[in-house]
Amino acid sequence: MSGTAKAIKHIENDKVIVTEYRFAPGANTGWHRHGHDYVVVPLMDGKVKLLTKDGESFADMKKAVPYFRSEGVEHDVINANDTEYAFIEIELK
Repeated sequence: MSGTAKAIKHIENDKVIVTEYRFAPGANTGWHRHGHDYVVVPLMDGKVKLLTKDGESFADMKKAVPYFRSEGVEHDVINANDTEYAFIEIELK
């Protein structure tokens, strides 16, 4: 990914990739396609803007409330808060 969010890879092996993403206000992941199913665990309450081929939407994120997405998702994720935002992404290989 070529965005401005800071990605910190904590684990990578033949089963899983665990990455922490930290976003300054307005920072983004960069446009990308997920090659694996994945789970996101927000580290704080906040809001993210999602850019997809279908347009723009917003998602409210709740601290410690995970969600699952299937392989193939294509998007750019942008911090829509006035403060830093962070989550953990767990890719299932």
